[in-house]
Amino acid sequence: MPKERILVVEDERDILELITYNLNREGYTVHGIASGEEALRAIPDFKPNLVVLDWMLPGMDGLEVCKFIKQNGKTAEVSVIILTAKDAEADIVTGLEIGADDYLTKPFSPRVLLARIKALLRRNRKTQADSDAVLNVDAMVIHPGKREVRVDDRRIKLTNMEFRILHFLASHQGWVYTRSQIVSAARGEDYAVTDRSVDAIIVGLRKKLGPEAHYIETVRGVGYRFKE
Repeated sequence: MPKERILVVEDERDILELITYNLNREGYTVHGIASGEEALRAIPDFKPNLVVLDWMLPGMDGLEVCKFIKQNGKTAEVSVIILTAKDAEADIVTGLEIGADDYLTKPFSPRVLLARIKALLRRNRKTQADSDAVLNVDAMVIHPGKREVRVDDRRIKLTNMEFRILHFLASHQGWVYTRSQIVSAARGEDYAVTDRSVDAIIVGLRKKLGPEAHYIETVRGVGYRFKE
């Protein structure tokens, strides 16, 4: 099996070397660079499976790089973990809304980062294996293999987190899930998230789904469910 490729974008040399060393030791193919502009130049040739991305980069910051990755059809499936000293709830929501797959605040444990990376790559492999499990709900078609949602044959552009939440809920129609259960299913149990960040993602998802938004129901005092 080919080694999975990880691009590390970090302008602090000590942190870059620390991450690169630990990932190399785990057998990954790693490429480390120090700026957002370099990242965009490197991605087409390196073709990473995952990007570890510092938020506070010189020039183009990490959020801009993440947005570019997630809005480009050729790279939208690349997982992104954002590293940052910012830990305010609003910052976490911002990172999730633009499509980041995970969020780790500095200072961080290399072992925790490695666990997050392994969890994301495992989930990506599972998603690829389940690529034929297409869900049809009235005018909505959810295709996990293509990471695509269509309503009346019109493609709906979703962030990775929006897609994962929609796919999870639609796969368990009628069941009610708390916010923490939804995030655990979409990201992994060790992911820290607030109620507001989940609510913000649901609001954005409903707006994009338009007339099909009514399928995502709010259950007061509990969480959300996908209507049968």
